[in-house]
Amino acid sequence: MSSYFRQKFQISSIWSSSSSSSPEEDKDEGKVNHQELKHEDDYEEEEEEEEEEKLELEDQKRDEIERSKIKIMRARLLTQDPSSQDLDDLMIRRFLRARDLDIDKASALLLKYLSWRKEFVPNGSISPSEIPNELADDKLFMQGLDKLGRPIVVVFGGRHKPKNLEEFKRYVTFSLDKICARMPTGQEKFVCIADLEDWGYTNSDVRGYIAALSILQDCYPERLGKLFIVHAPYIFMTAWKMIYPFIDRKTKKKIMFLEDKKLRSKLLNDIDESQLPETYGGKLPLIPIQDC
Repeated sequence: MSSYFRQKFQISSIWSSSSSSSPEEDKDEGKVNHQELKHEDDYEEEEEEEEEEKLELEDQKRDEIERSKIKIMRARLLTQDPSSQDLDDLMIRRFLRARDLDIDKASALLLKYLSWRKEFVPNGSISPSEIPNELADDKLFMQGLDKLGRPIVVVFGGRHKPKNLEEFKRYVTFSLDKICARMPTGQEKFVCIADLEDWGYTNSDVRGYIAALSILQDCYPERLGKLFIVHAPYIFMTAWKMIYPFIDRKTKKKIMFLEDKKLRSKLLNDIDESQLPETYGGKLPLIPIQDC
């Protein structure tokens, strides 16, 4: 064999041996890939665990800060209003959270609430006999719990007619007291569906809406979990533009307008069908607030 052909044969042999692999080698490569995937999964699990631990530590730190501020705020309240001794820690915490844990602002808000309560609800509760005209509208109901265990409230705005503002404010207070009394143990918030079907100018009550907002935000802070506004007609937006500036930053984040075509599917994201009111394709009949 000539030297030229010997060199060509050797080069070809080397190339063949380096480019081909045995079945065993292919299997080994497959094993290596699986191991790499396994390591990637382990890494993702470790990341998730680290994130959970981080969030848990943040929650613990926040709880410690809140407990400390609750003690300070309670002591301050007692020096200014002895009746505050009857307040539980959860109530003080709600007022603190409503004011971003600012003790001065939260204390001022809570003292204002205590003063309002003594004057506006001197008997400790609003009697149905004080609000006959509002109850006659049959416009506010309760039924069921959402997926977080929050009571569901339904308000039919098309049934509201502007009347006596003072009676309406008492009706709002009566309703919020009823809602809070119905909350399961450990729950502090409720969910509301504001249904504006058939709402028109005769139902428009900007003064009443602003008064209700003021009571909710200043006297029952951190009670609203979410507000769904459904079947809103175009003409409602005129009133909405007047109300919107009076809604605080925290409350605005809890409001959702739902399109009619997506209404049921969106509600089912938060509420099981077994807990959804019948009027929205669920299983439960609505109960008037006065009967709750």
